[in-house]
Amino acid sequence: MTHEKLIDTTIAFVKEELKNAEGGHDWFHIERVFKNAILISREEKVDILVVSLAALLHDIADPKFYGGDEEIGPKKASEFLHAINVDNGIIAHVINIIKNMSFKNSFEKDSIPINSKEFQVVQDADRLDAIGAIGIARCFNYGGFKNRPLYDPSILPNLNMSKEEYKNTKAPTINHFYEKLLLLKDKMNTQTAKQIATERHVYMESFLNQFYEEWNGVK
Repeated sequence: MTHEKLIDTTIAFVKEELKNAEGGHDWFHIERVFKNAILISREEKVDILVVSLAALLHDIADPKFYGGDEEIGPKKASEFLHAINVDNGIIAHVINIIKNMSFKNSFEKDSIPINSKEFQVVQDADRLDAIGAIGIARCFNYGGFKNRPLYDPSILPNLNMSKEEYKNTKAPTINHFYEKLLLLKDKMNTQTAKQIATERHVYMESFLNQFYEEWNGVK
């Protein structure tokens, strides 16, 4: 199967699997991450097939919607890639990326960092979609999905969470900016992503300033 056919087949599979997904983790999220990954790859020496497949399959079964089970996604991705006869070495690389790229894994202090360029590109691509205007929209969309309050001044952000605390938090949506979104700019791997993240970070800071002014009746 040609590179183009592999990508088209994967896209069709992902669209079908995520047709009923929550709005912040649906096909359009995948599409944006895929586009981000291709953009970043222009400046990096990477295996574009590995990057493409990992970007397309990284949220095929997000643990948040599967009771926290972190094995379903990699298993489903692996079964699909084997079914379309992708090379075993490529499959192993893609699954390794999917298993390790999530922000919540950064809470595991003893985890071994994955240093492949492909991993760095896909992780950056996913993190870029969590910040800026779309990141704000996704954040509040998920908060609404979980019926969380927008903001509660009495509940301060927890900046020292464990992985389990992060996975199980029920904090107001605004807290997520401080517990994740505003931290991502300094966690980008590639120069391209760092440049994009800087602009999106400033946008989020501006949004928060406006939010607090409106909340407090300043304007």
